[in-house]
Amino acid sequence: MLTAFARAFKTPDLRKKLLFTLGIIVLYRLGAHIPVPGVSYANVQECVDAAQKGNNSLFGLVNMFSGGALLQITIFALGIMPYITASIILQLLTVVIPRLEALKKEGQSGTAKITQYTRYLTVALAVLQGTGLVATARSGALFSGCPVASEIVPDKSIFVTATMVITMTAGTAAVMWLGELVTDRGIGNGMSILMFISIAAGFPGALWAIKESGTLAQGWIEFSTVILIGFVMVALVVFVEQAQRRIPVQYAKRMIGRRSYGGTSTYIPLKVNQAGVIPVIFASSLLYIPALVAQFSSGDAAWKTWIEAHFVKGDHPYYIATYFLLIVFFAFFYVAISFNPEEVADNMKKYGGFIPGIRAGRPTAEYLSYVLNRITWPGSLYLGLIALVPTMALAGFGGANQNFPFGGTSILIIVGVGLETVKQIESQLQQRNYEGFLR
Repeated sequence: MLTAFARAFKTPDLRKKLLFTLGIIVLYRLGAHIPVPGVSYANVQECVDAAQKGNNSLFGLVNMFSGGALLQITIFALGIMPYITASIILQLLTVVIPRLEALKKEGQSGTAKITQYTRYLTVALAVLQGTGLVATARSGALFSGCPVASEIVPDKSIFVTATMVITMTAGTAAVMWLGELVTDRGIGNGMSILMFISIAAGFPGALWAIKESGTLAQGWIEFSTVILIGFVMVALVVFVEQAQRRIPVQYAKRMIGRRSYGGTSTYIPLKVNQAGVIPVIFASSLLYIPALVAQFSSGDAAWKTWIEAHFVKGDHPYYIATYFLLIVFFAFFYVAISFNPEEVADNMKKYGGFIPGIRAGRPTAEYLSYVLNRITWPGSLYLGLIALVPTMALAGFGGANQNFPFGGTSILIIVGVGLETVKQIESQLQQRNYEGFLR
């Protein structure tokens, strides 16, 4: 494997792509440490330390996607999250709006148009989220319980507020541009690579926090246990992410003149986890709303007290059960809108393909739906269990829900992006050397 890495850097064009990608990653991490104008850096650091010790930050998921830049209130504070949200919204709207569906079927030109709409929506969401973050920082609600939380933004004038929002929006646009540069001129999908780096950047700090908060052998036993759990989780996620049900497809032979065409055999790969990490993001975002509403509402209403008791900390049975059920629901929902069995059956019929033992047309669509529903069940249950690992780790590792690195959204994204990137590098190596990473 080390020889393959050396060979990758010996190939001139592949070396350029790898170095270009590494350069973009360095720029991205640099921007994640430059504070926004108008923010008191000393007060932010004091509140961040208090939040990490007490784990009282409500913005854990968004902070993870920004590589810790959100709570630091830097120019890349919003990170890649507005782009992810915009992409998901456009993907859902494609099913609902006929115009977007027609654009999707147009091929490359239609995809370029949808990408342009995604960029516009990303900037609009960045303005919205940036305004919300600045308002939260000004009011002191970003770090509840921190004594200097209200002094994070000393100057609360309209000009300073507008400057902060514009800077964060420009930062999001820059992140989007860097991601697209990596996709065009580097290795792998740019947005996925930046997301991978954001999450991986928090791993060393999270692991060291578990070691510091441990009590057995100065925390080394807890530290080693978490590393061991991490290896097991990565192996499990790789196993399930690579698992697929292959439905055989046979294409009929056609005689044109004296030559026969077709007659080939192929298969439709249906992944066990067809929905990817989207259901976990949907469920987390939905459960994040009631806690946010409760935090910003004044007074001591009964509903606010109930939400704070059951849905803020994340370790209550109500929260765990709701989170799990939402993940299962969104897994089925996303698979239903992203894979259309009727469309696949029609395309197969058009080109003379059929599943052995199944008639073409409607019976094929019904068979595909049946198989898809059966394999989505284990996929959705696996997603729910993986996402609940940080919550289950609350009791054993110092109550560090967000500080537990190997679980939930983070491990799914890191393994998924890592596998795709390695596949791309391997395919480029095989074009030149006929060998990939593994012999």
